[in-house]
Amino acid sequence: MKNFMILGDSYSTYAGCIPEGYAVYYCKEGREGSPATKMEKEETWWMRLIAKTGANLVLNNSWSGSTIGYTSYEGRDVSMSASYIYRFRQLVRRGFFQKNEIDTLLVFGGTNDSWSDAPLGEMKLNDFVEKDFYTVLPSICYLMKTIREDLPDKRIVFIANCDIKEEIVSCMKEAGAHFGVEVITLHDVEKVSGHPNPNGMAQIAEQVYAAL
Repeated sequence: MKNFMILGDSYSTYAGCIPEGYAVYYCKEGREGSPATKMEKEETWWMRLIAKTGANLVLNNSWSGSTIGYTSYEGRDVSMSASYIYRFRQLVRRGFFQKNEIDTLLVFGGTNDSWSDAPLGEMKLNDFVEKDFYTVLPSICYLMKTIREDLPDKRIVFIANCDIKEEIVSCMKEAGAHFGVEVITLHDVEKVSGHPNPNGMAQIAEQVYAAL
């Protein structure tokens, strides 16, 4: 891994390190009443991974609270904003992957799809239609399929959080095996309010590094 990109949610955000307008969770000062948000940039899992590998992070496309599919918290429609599917499509449309040299794409998601209680739907591997993406399992499968098709020569790695619905983790594993996408399943990550603290970030970095 020399040049990599992250497609992620709050776990991968940091103030000043994600695209403008994207919701951020972690920052140096933290947010009042939210102790888990206070962190040094060097303590994030991806900065620790950079320290271990010497790799270059070309883009951190992470949005706090984002879901892979189109259904967010309280049933909100994020089909044209925060969803992983929309954000990846936008990168392709803008020619990002032609303009930037990337050998590895790390997709760290599924947590908010689980926490938001978005409808799971039925897993499918082909014949997708847009309405499928308002449910979780088809969204995961489609995202893997479209990334693999658009980036056929890149290393694609999905990171599955611990403490999320087993159906989501199982779907990632099965779809990953079908589409040739690696899946890293996290375990025993120390968290505060559901989010990794500095020690939890170190645990994520260690597990991702060991798997890579």
